[in-house]
Amino acid sequence: MNRTKKSWFAFPYILWIIGFTVIPLCLVLYYAFTNTDGQITFENIFAIAEPAHLKSLWTSLKMAVLTTLICFLLAYPLGLILRSLKLKRSNFVIFLFILPMWMNFLLRTMAWQLILSNNGLLNNFLDFIHLPRVHLIYTFKAVLIGMVYDFLPFMILPVYNSLSAIDNDIIEAGKDLGANYFTILGKIIFPLTLPGVISGITMVFVPSMTSFVISNVLGGSNTLLIGNIIEQEFTYNFNWNLGSGLSFVLLIFTLVSMALMSVFDKSEGGNNLW
Repeated sequence: MNRTKKSWFAFPYILWIIGFTVIPLCLVLYYAFTNTDGQITFENIFAIAEPAHLKSLWTSLKMAVLTTLICFLLAYPLGLILRSLKLKRSNFVIFLFILPMWMNFLLRTMAWQLILSNNGLLNNFLDFIHLPRVHLIYTFKAVLIGMVYDFLPFMILPVYNSLSAIDNDIIEAGKDLGANYFTILGKIIFPLTLPGVISGITMVFVPSMTSFVISNVLGGSNTLLIGNIIEQEFTYNFNWNLGSGLSFVLLIFTLVSMALMSVFDKSEGGNNLW
């Protein structure tokens, strides 16, 4: 009887999942495999092979890979530094990284627009120190900077959590056996933190692959990701069928990448390290 009563607490969650996940997904699948007349077709799926769509998909994939790589290269050394600090000091540094996330996502992106614009803070600073100006706004680099800034905390948190969970006795045992720092890092620390790294990669790669707001604000029409193409089909061309078909292809890419990360995690024994 108690279990039955407790199960009722999950009822709002089930309603939320049905209303905001299952039903929208079913609508996307319906529009993806039908035309404007409601007839079944695969043209919306095969439209991804069009040159403009393939170019945007490739740009999105390149953007996601670079964003994930840069976030990892920044987050892992930072996690090692935070682990070496005292607990209160490391928690304060993590708080500083999380603090911008309390601000609206769009406002944070627009702030970078002001910083990177031709007459923005960055170029004014370069003028002040007598260095040549740089043109970053509405370029691939500007979108990449915005991506790294917005998604870096999603890499830092799981990496730091996995690093802080390592027992110091394991590292001390490696030192007692004569291992140097790089050997300990490669043979002990990194394998033990692999689940956190995989989690961080997934949390950064997936949203950066599907994002379109950052590229809209910082990339303009010069950097079109596949998310921008899908948004235009829904909001400007009102072609829900084509937009849904491209969304379905992007969903497949996302699921495949997550499956690969999961397989890699299991192959490295990630499930046994938690």
